[in-house]
Amino acid sequence: MLKPGDPAPDFSNPDADMNIVELSQFRGKILVLYFYVRDDTPGCTAEAIEFSELEDAFSKAGASVLGVSRDDCIRHGEFRDKHGIGVRLLADKEQDTSTAYGVLQDKEVDGVMRKSMVRSTFVIDKQGVIRHALYGVSSRGHAAEVLQLVRELK
Repeated sequence: MLKPGDPAPDFSNPDADMNIVELSQFRGKILVLYFYVRDDTPGCTAEAIEFSELEDAFSKAGASVLGVSRDDCIRHGEFRDKHGIGVRLLADKEQDTSTAYGVLQDKEVDGVMRKSMVRSTFVIDKQGVIRHALYGVSSRGHAAEVLQLVRELK
């Protein structure tokens, strides 16, 4: 698991419009990178909507917000359009980014061990260093908590 002070692992993932997004594009800005289980589930939808509703406040605080799940670009686009999601959603079908950030855990489902996403958020500073690593977070109210952490970085 990553912890504050660790360098943020590089990533390169397509967004809902199939544009490649990389960590290096956010040097000089604060980045909130949140990992969620799946598009269009109740908790994940609430979390994405809350981050989207606070997107202007994050921007005023000098931060960008990216959501990451194992869904593909097409599903992200449908999810974004259906719920008016404003934050960019990254597809991690190969699970490279999820693995690098340590957000996958083994979980037994119907008697079979599977990799499951742990809802997690990372606040990365302007130099690419993790300032907050939050694992196992609750979806509701989380965006406001993260905004407060971002504001405290200034």
